[in-house]
Amino acid sequence: MIHKLKKLDWVIVSIMLFMMVASFFLVRSAIQNQGENYYNYEYKHLLFFGIGFIVLGLVAFAHYHILLKYTLYLYGIGNALLIAVYLFAPELNGAKGWFQLPGFNFQPAEFMKLILILTLAFFLARKYGNELDLRHDTIRIGLIAFIPFVLVMIQPDLGNAIIYLVILLGMLWIGNIRYNIVIVGTASVIVAGVLGVILYQVFHQELATFVPPHWMARIDTYLNPENASADAIYQVLNAQVAIGSGGLFGSGYMNGDSTKNGFVPFPYSDSIFVVVGEEFGFFGASVLLLMYFLLLYRMILIAMKCQDLAGRYIVIGVVSMFIFQIFENIGMMMGIMPLTGITLPFISYGGSSLLINMAAVGLVLSIHANPDLEEELPYA
Repeated sequence: MIHKLKKLDWVIVSIMLFMMVASFFLVRSAIQNQGENYYNYEYKHLLFFGIGFIVLGLVAFAHYHILLKYTLYLYGIGNALLIAVYLFAPELNGAKGWFQLPGFNFQPAEFMKLILILTLAFFLARKYGNELDLRHDTIRIGLIAFIPFVLVMIQPDLGNAIIYLVILLGMLWIGNIRYNIVIVGTASVIVAGVLGVILYQVFHQELATFVPPHWMARIDTYLNPENASADAIYQVLNAQVAIGSGGLFGSGYMNGDSTKNGFVPFPYSDSIFVVVGEEFGFFGASVLLLMYFLLLYRMILIAMKCQDLAGRYIVIGVVSMFIFQIFENIGMMMGIMPLTGITLPFISYGGSSLLINMAAVGLVLSIHANPDLEEELPYA
């Protein structure tokens, strides 16, 4: 046990402890005047963090190849849960994506992120670093992400579905995808994006007849804010005002007007960065971003030192997931990204999302403790 403890990356563990303390006080500030339904949310969040550290430790002290051996079974279980939650779970916040369990809601889409990273690493490692071609490699590996992407889209949960694609792209890039595929794919995405915006503007009313209303409202706040409804633009505008009002050092802990008066919805969850910006200002937001940078930097160092391709791919998948979630959550509060239901990793209140993120960190720590190539690989 002592030998394994010495192999832990204690910088990452220290960052996790910082996140736990910071999130406890931020959630506590965010729930003030939110009503009795949010009583003791900060202590529930602390409990989730405690369980998360247990999960992190169990995963970190185990060899990640154990999970790789069973990755195909996990992939099947993950997709089965996505189907089950759509068929049997009650609708919550306009989507059918949560199983209501005693004490918290379990979201299979969060669980699937980690499974997808393991599955993609499993298949990419079988190429042994050789260049990926289009038909035999890229398309087949892409289908692995496409299946859960579709299952999550129909819930509907656009935020987590996009994360699957980001994980796929990040791992394909480090998996030695051909440059001509990258060029053609990038050009296709740009053309599709431009055409999509044009069609959205021209056929806005027609799209509104079959696109879910809350999706249209969120798209309007990003692409068409002048004509967006007051309810749709409410969160974005108030979030920008609140963050801007924080100035250099903020208004002080628990002194944010947006939280006290309920101007920004979900300040304890999706909008918790507003609490950071308003109460701690540019300085506090910079400290938080610095912690994220150090976390990602340490993970990238672990990937660079890892001799096992599967381990390297897993770390890059985790890094891709965290980078997008951080950028999307903060960006949507500042109006530079569309609104989604993506939480801020380790800071937003949550159960399943926090536990999965802690498990992902534990997986990276396991790779750090076992950086060398095994004699017999589970994917060989």
